[in-house]
Amino acid sequence: MPDTRIETIRRFNRFYTRRIGVLHEGLLDSKFSLTESRLLRELAHADGQTATDLARTLELDAGYLSRLLTGLKERGLINSTRSADDARQQHLALTAAGKRAFAPLDTRSRTDVSALLATLGEPQQQQLLASMTTIEQLLGEPTPRAEPPYTLRPHRAGDIGWVVSRHGALYTGEYGWDMRFEALVARIAADFIDRFDAQREACWIAERDGAPLGSIFLVQARDETTQAPVDGTAQLRMLLIEPSARGLGLGKRLVNECTRFARQAGYRRLMLWTNATLLAARGIYAKAGYVLTHTERHHSFGHDLVGEIWELTL
Repeated sequence: MPDTRIETIRRFNRFYTRRIGVLHEGLLDSKFSLTESRLLRELAHADGQTATDLARTLELDAGYLSRLLTGLKERGLINSTRSADDARQQHLALTAAGKRAFAPLDTRSRTDVSALLATLGEPQQQQLLASMTTIEQLLGEPTPRAEPPYTLRPHRAGDIGWVVSRHGALYTGEYGWDMRFEALVARIAADFIDRFDAQREACWIAERDGAPLGSIFLVQARDETTQAPVDGTAQLRMLLIEPSARGLGLGKRLVNECTRFARQAGYRRLMLWTNATLLAARGIYAKAGYVLTHTERHHSFGHDLVGEIWELTL
């Protein structure tokens, strides 16, 4: 592993622990250490846990945890009752004094986080939350989820700017395309707004916790030369999935939403234009039933590319 990557993570760890004050002798100006505070929080949110439960949740050494719990018991903050199912286990709970001790910790923590966020504008807050989610997803344990970890909604003010910006940034970073691609996306997006017909066209924005994760557009297909509508044909445009959302099946879901809407709107055919280098997108289209009907070499966005037309009969 490159030393620069290791040092980057270590530097971030030092910065963040200092920023949130966990290096102080008492967390949040209290008489409790960070670990003691976490124990109080766990018991405040779920009475009846055993030492085994806490050790597993917080990944603590059993001996160290036992000493901490003994100290909290001696201070009258927690009590224990023997388990009816297993005499070796003790169910733990906060006492009234423990609840009083935890309440200001919880309030102070919420106040400090609120003050931290207040220094940032709304776009910066969304960026921060998305970055934290990404870190948690990459370093955390995978957990099954019954519901898709995102929601879909129609476009609203501010979304079009995000679509253009993220296309420009991602395609430059991942494929080296120059700013002419961003300009193309901007023209397509502006045409969508100017010509928007809610009965025959749609946009879906995927988001999680208020942060956008992806987009797709369905529009009336038009002749490239005359801009006249192509009878019975819709065009899928501007499919985008943020790197943090890849692997969730979001691309498949967005493409399927376009197909469903196109059928309901009475279209007979769906088409799209892409490039041969966009392998992930091509895979999604092929699985959705699209068929490659035409290819053409072109030089665009600073690269020699192979453009492709894919079609789906509805």
